[in-house]
Amino acid sequence: MYFITLSRKMGANGSEIARRVAQELHCNLYDTEAIEHRAREMGFLKDVQDIDEKVPSLFQRIFSSRPQAHLNRLMAVIYELASQGNALFLGRGSHLLLREFPCAMHVRVTASLGKRIGNMEERGLRREEAIRVLQRIDHERAAFIKFAFGADWDNPELYDVVLNMDHLSIPLAADIVINMATSDAMKSRSMDAMQSLGMMSLARRAEAALVEAGFAPPYVSVFVVEPSKIRLTGTVGVPHEKTDAGRAVAGVQGITFVDNQIQIATAFTKED
Repeated sequence: MYFITLSRKMGANGSEIARRVAQELHCNLYDTEAIEHRAREMGFLKDVQDIDEKVPSLFQRIFSSRPQAHLNRLMAVIYELASQGNALFLGRGSHLLLREFPCAMHVRVTASLGKRIGNMEERGLRREEAIRVLQRIDHERAAFIKFAFGADWDNPELYDVVLNMDHLSIPLAADIVINMATSDAMKSRSMDAMQSLGMMSLARRAEAALVEAGFAPPYVSVFVVEPSKIRLTGTVGVPHEKTDAGRAVAGVQGITFVDNQIQIATAFTKED
């Protein structure tokens, strides 16, 4: 089992490389359409569309819990897809979501601004329009990674290989990725991560439900003790909040048992 994540700058032909690699390796390609399809099946389409590699407004981040719930559900979708087997993920912070898995290979596709402008012009955009689009998309993607993961999108240390497309053709770049993915070095890193990914997806779904119910971390935490069974820990002020938190996660699809270990703050006060 292996994963390839491909992060790309707009106009660097990253999407074309991803399609060629997925076709040659006969693995699933999870681009925007495929991710939204699975999100729709999970009931999270609006969450995924609202986050869509863009940062929520300052007002939303300060006064609403929705952005964190959206992000948790996007993570749940990525983990759920990854648990299905060999796959190539295009964007959406997948290189950071799957960074803990030795069987994941992370690719960055970039190019100089001039090269990218030229590629956009070949697609029919005027130069001035191409520059505006590139600057806007680059800013949105970099800001999303900063918001969601606190990371620098351009940091080369986040990737196993960085492809500068100024002097590489799409077929050559795809061959580099394919050769790396099928190398003995990658095979030795492979592991069976399916169950672990399914449990991570369940945790993100439960966390999203808690956030929407008004229980933001670190006051209440979720632990998946085994598939479909979770444990809640933390501290709340009154007994009904403990009940409300348990009810919020009990309604999450895939959860069959909730071990509610949340403590009541007043209980500690009385004992003192």
